[in-house]
Amino acid sequence: MAKYKDTLDLYDDQGKLLKSGVALDKISPLTNSGILKVIDLTKRTVAVNVAGIDNAIKTGAMAGKNNQILGRSLKVDLLKDVDAISDKIKEMVAVSKGDDTKITKVGGGKMLLVEVPSARLNAAATYDAASTAVAAATTYAIIQQYKIGMFDAPYVKTAVWGAYPQTMDMQGGNIVSVLSIPQNNEGLGYALRNIPANHVAMMTHRNAMQTAALSATFEQAGEFEMGMAIGPFERAQLLLYAYQGLNANNMVYDLVKANGKTGTIGTVVQSTVERAIEDKVIKAGKKGKSGYVFYETKDPMLWNAYTAAGTMAATMVNCGAGRFAQAVSSTLLYFNDLIEHETGLPGCDYGRVMGVAVGFSFFSHSIYGGGGPGVFNGNHVVTRHAAGVGIPCVCVACALDAGTQMFGPEQTSKVYQDTFGQLDEFKKPLQTVAKAV
Repeated sequence: MAKYKDTLDLYDDQGKLLKSGVALDKISPLTNSGILKVIDLTKRTVAVNVAGIDNAIKTGAMAGKNNQILGRSLKVDLLKDVDAISDKIKEMVAVSKGDDTKITKVGGGKMLLVEVPSARLNAAATYDAASTAVAAATTYAIIQQYKIGMFDAPYVKTAVWGAYPQTMDMQGGNIVSVLSIPQNNEGLGYALRNIPANHVAMMTHRNAMQTAALSATFEQAGEFEMGMAIGPFERAQLLLYAYQGLNANNMVYDLVKANGKTGTIGTVVQSTVERAIEDKVIKAGKKGKSGYVFYETKDPMLWNAYTAAGTMAATMVNCGAGRFAQAVSSTLLYFNDLIEHETGLPGCDYGRVMGVAVGFSFFSHSIYGGGGPGVFNGNHVVTRHAAGVGIPCVCVACALDAGTQMFGPEQTSKVYQDTFGQLDEFKKPLQTVAKAV
């Protein structure tokens, strides 16, 4: 028996039906095998920058910018010997013969995508085990391959691990994970929310609808992890995930299509309210002395999901029209400000999206100017407060951006497209989740 009475139709990024009559609990991060696969691969998959290691060993430039050990150069050719090194890494990382260890060559061998066996994660307290196992195996594989002596081995180690342990993370290293180190998570359960927007945009190859789905998957799985989806709040989070991230009932797609040519944030507000009235989510209530009509709803959670979908659609319409990511903060703010004035009902996440937007405008590109939207994530002190429905819009804005950021997706995150973006679970999350229902 279904846990909730809500049923949904799931659509893809082209507005085509993927699965109809889906019970709400079937898209839960706790049970949907597609979502679980995304989360599992996020924790287990590590990219090895073979070309980066090769260059570091040959030039002595390693462990971050402006660090070069002059006169130190070892004779290696990692790109030529990548198959042999890959075999050695796999042999050391694997726990048992035939387990789920997997290594994929990317870019003709310039990168290796390593899926660490589940046994290593099961035996660990944190997801560090993936990065450390791969880093150690890569270091030893190179030392073995080229019979490097004890006095030169530290250069190989530094080329792979970066400045660690002088730095807490692998600064300047050549091991790439989607997840930041646990010490950078500023609260309980923030690991999956600590992924920069640019990374997500690149993993989906800048497909805005897929970007929304992947970011929402990370964000809402994070909400579950931090205890935000317990008891009655579980339905609230699942509805937000479905409507904003998974294009439930084709709502985001329909809103964007209706407003894409000539629409504005204001017309998306109108379309969202019209859709909510049509679907009987809200209805006209009492009328004030001025003639203003206060709307009312018997299902605040579903209304909240509609506003989340509307916020996403407004982001696509506004940032898509201008091809600029910078407008996302003002879109988050004014779509919800307008919808509150239009209906008398609360905006997305009951005002918290507007709260995020005010601080975000200041920190991303206003007086402070600390960085473009693409470097923000759901763990950031400015953008963390909305319940998983703010950052998906930021990621989408970055996917639609045409080069207005100081730190664009190609500059900060190209490696994520070339590696993790080759896996369908990251590239096509809409299909991944629907197929698993």
